[in-house]
Amino acid sequence: MELYGATFLPDSDARMTGTFTVDWIEGGTAIAMRQSVGEGPPEATWIIGRDESEGGFMVLYADDRCVSRMYHMTFAPPDGLIWRTTRDFSQRFEAVVAPDGETIKGAWKKSVDGGKTWEHDFNLDYVRILSEESA
Repeated sequence: MELYGATFLPDSDARMTGTFTVDWIEGGTAIAMRQSVGEGPPEATWIIGRDESEGGFMVLYADDRCVSRMYHMTFAPPDGLIWRTTRDFSQRFEAVVAPDGETIKGAWKKSVDGGKTWEHDFNLDYVRILSEESA
């Protein structure tokens, strides 16, 4: 994964790379994703699942800062959207999956007024690298 164009970094041209692993859990009914970046963004775990009677997905997020959040998610290839709306700090991630399925390019936006106005927070791209086990 590569993070860049971040409003919270002292250098707007800085690029940070890290790893993001994806594992099916609970017999394939949910996905556990783990990010590790080193310096910069926190180590984090994302759990994505769904209620089979509902549309869309739910995302549970927790990181090493003891931050935990719950997001909604829709995915209609090639587009994906993750969002949460709260009074003080709302977020949304808009992404596009490349036609070959090997790259996801997206950007996080943030809002401090309950989602009335949005501003760019950072870009986040993912590139698939198959492990030896899945190759």
